[in-house]
Amino acid sequence: MKLVILDRDGTINEERDDFVKSPDEWVPLPGALEAIARLNHAGWHVVVASNQSGLGRGLFDMATLNAMHAKMNQLLARQGGRIDAVFICPHAPDDQCTCRKPLPGLMEQIGERYGVHLRDVPVVGDSPRDVQAGLAAGCPAHLVRSGKLREATDEELQRTLAQLPGVMLHEDLCAFVDHLLAHEARRRGEADAGHGRRDG
Repeated sequence: MKLVILDRDGTINEERDDFVKSPDEWVPLPGALEAIARLNHAGWHVVVASNQSGLGRGLFDMATLNAMHAKMNQLLARQGGRIDAVFICPHAPDDQCTCRKPLPGLMEQIGERYGVHLRDVPVVGDSPRDVQAGLAAGCPAHLVRSGKLREATDEELQRTLAQLPGVMLHEDLCAFVDHLLAHEARRRGEADAGHGRRDG
């Protein structure tokens, strides 16, 4: 099973300093839904792992969060794509849970649910804590500049990446998907070439 884990705010939809609190405030980033559909069409399953401390802070309730995700799925369906599941941490920062990123609890839940080795599951997010959670779970981790790092200078980006060894940086989710599908095509080509040499 080919599986990708995506952060939500700043990766799929626009980030807000005051939290995304309603379906009206849930606005997809340009090209993000199309990028997810491209993954689906290439045989990848997509799940979301998201800190939603707005629940724990009382800024919105579970029904409102479900309505946000219903909007996300409806818009995504128009592009021919789908998200298989959304895993959330509902806790406030002081709750001392194990699922709030940068801790790896959400990633581990996903690995258990789908029965996959996390070393084969890319994690994509817009903040260091997203990729730290992925790295802690053993996932290949990818950072995008579409959210928290949008205004970062090149120097700030280099400092961030220096603290996250092995993490790849992409402009946005579209660029990550370009990278992943190109990498997959290269590996498939190398495998085909290898079979050809053995057959000869």
